[in-house]
Amino acid sequence: MKKILAVTGCPTGIAHTYMAEQALKSAAEKAGIEIKVETNGASGVENPITEADIADAIGVIIAADKDVNPDRFNGLPVIEVPVKDGIHKASMLIEKINSGAVAIRKSAKDNSHLSEIHNQHASKESIGRQIYKHLMSGVSNMLPFVVAGGVLIALSFLWGIYSADQNNPQYNEFASLLMNIGSQAFGIMVPIFTGFLAYSISGRPGMVAGFVGGLIANITGAGFLGGIIAGFAAGYLMLIVKRLLDGLPRAFEGLKSIFIMPLIGIFVIGAGMFLLGGPIAVVNNGMKEWLASLQSANPILLGIVIGGMCSFDFGGPINKAAYVTGTMLLGEGNYYFMAGVSAACIVPPFVIAFSTTIFRGKAFTEEERAAGLVNYILGSTHITEGAIPFAAKDPLHVIPIMMFSSAIAAVLTFISHIQVPAPHGGFLVLPLVNKPLIWVGCIFIGALIGAILLGLLRMHEKGKSTVEK
Repeated sequence: MKKILAVTGCPTGIAHTYMAEQALKSAAEKAGIEIKVETNGASGVENPITEADIADAIGVIIAADKDVNPDRFNGLPVIEVPVKDGIHKASMLIEKINSGAVAIRKSAKDNSHLSEIHNQHASKESIGRQIYKHLMSGVSNMLPFVVAGGVLIALSFLWGIYSADQNNPQYNEFASLLMNIGSQAFGIMVPIFTGFLAYSISGRPGMVAGFVGGLIANITGAGFLGGIIAGFAAGYLMLIVKRLLDGLPRAFEGLKSIFIMPLIGIFVIGAGMFLLGGPIAVVNNGMKEWLASLQSANPILLGIVIGGMCSFDFGGPINKAAYVTGTMLLGEGNYYFMAGVSAACIVPPFVIAFSTTIFRGKAFTEEERAAGLVNYILGSTHITEGAIPFAAKDPLHVIPIMMFSSAIAAVLTFISHIQVPAPHGGFLVLPLVNKPLIWVGCIFIGALIGAILLGLLRMHEKGKSTVEK
């Protein structure tokens, strides 16, 4: 039997990764083709592809928005697509690999120009797509630090907002320990992001220079914006250095990788960030101050913007832009912004859950109702991606409904002055929210409005299709 290999991976490694895995397996089963799918999820690589698997494969499907070590498949027909294509176009990808009309993936050594080293598949991937993958690789590796560190910081507040201050009557030793651990994890999110962004571009040499660039971005106040600049600069600088040193004898390989490249990378990126850190910090602080002012001056406009961003691509880059902004402001002690972001991210799965419950057989199939029940759990735990299967069926109608619903929840949250000190967790962090019941109410109001609109839309479509028959 023909055997196809596949690799799936999304930035957070929670939902898209496994949805793509299931879709590819189902498509392969229908086509009567054996498939092995390696998942690069939040818990690491599962069902890893071995050398024996590669030797037996007729081709590889890489449906990922992060670095999944594609070089191991050099010499095989390889399709590289976003993880969402693995979910929505699984049958087409299987058919394409099976047809034998897929180009062989070549190694960087086969290319003669520097531009081809970091753009081996320029004909297949746009520059924007490559930049997105590198960014998401950084975000993917940063999120566990943000979530774990942020939740520990939030838990310390259970003993009082000043419980980590030894000079305050609220001081508690265990709360102080939680604060210190959480602050350390939370504090290195920019270096981690920057290091893995650079690693996605040029491997370990890039990671070393990128990590140092991220540390200096923290020191100078350049923050996340400085981290993005340092990450890309480190990654592409090390590609150039590596190219320039390719002519050295093999005997100098150890010296090159351990001494020469790290020394050049750390010095150049470090010096550059110390020079640029100040100006970038001015821009960075200006953006945060503008958002903070908008939060109090025009919460309705801010809620509309945040709600639209969070539900536009369900965990994609626009959603992540809002989420990362929230985590950065969280680190500055602004807990209002994250309350709106979290509410907007939680709403979409609840729209599905409420709609499939309220309208049931009138608008949804038995399979959709079962999926709707799962969305109660996904919504409660801040997993926006649960809405993807429904949005994928009718994106032009469903996505606007989701954006409208999330915007309502975010606006109500900002107007109510709700504070959420944890960057993730959904309803699991309710004990840490200053107005937990009101926050849940804001979310449910937005979700119920969206659920009714979605149910009415589906009933209209169902009635229309019945008339046409």
